[in-house]
Amino acid sequence: MKGAKSKAKADTKLGVRKKATESKKAKNAAKGPNKPKRPPSAFFVFMEEFRKTYKEKHPNNKSVAVVGKAGGDKWKQMSDEEKAPYQAKAEKRKAEYQKSMDAYNKKLAAGDADDEESDKSKSEVHDDDEEDDGSEEEDDD
Repeated sequence: MKGAKSKAKADTKLGVRKKATESKKAKNAAKGPNKPKRPPSAFFVFMEEFRKTYKEKHPNNKSVAVVGKAGGDKWKQMSDEEKAPYQAKAEKRKAEYQKSMDAYNKKLAAGDADDEESDKSKSEVHDDDEEDDGSEEEDDD
């Protein structure tokens, strides 16, 4: 019986976690679907190449965790000179990201100004429609 109680508590905790992740997804979607993705760090740039070489050497390995662990161990053992090309690539991607974010923010700012004007015009149109609708009702009486 103790197992049943703990399982029930675990289910409610899982439900709360699911709701939290769903709200995070909704927030991310609301922020902007066209927003550029953040650039990878030097480690992730390294991992892109490492995954390819590791899979060539170990074709039977299907575990992502094993590949990640091996990549992390290799990264820790590398010297700063060996990490330098990956850090340079990461910096280059970061600069490209900054350019695309600047363009995105300019486009977003220009889009907001257009949206405000269009909202105003819509409300004016709707106000006119409501006035017309009200006068028609008075005429019918």
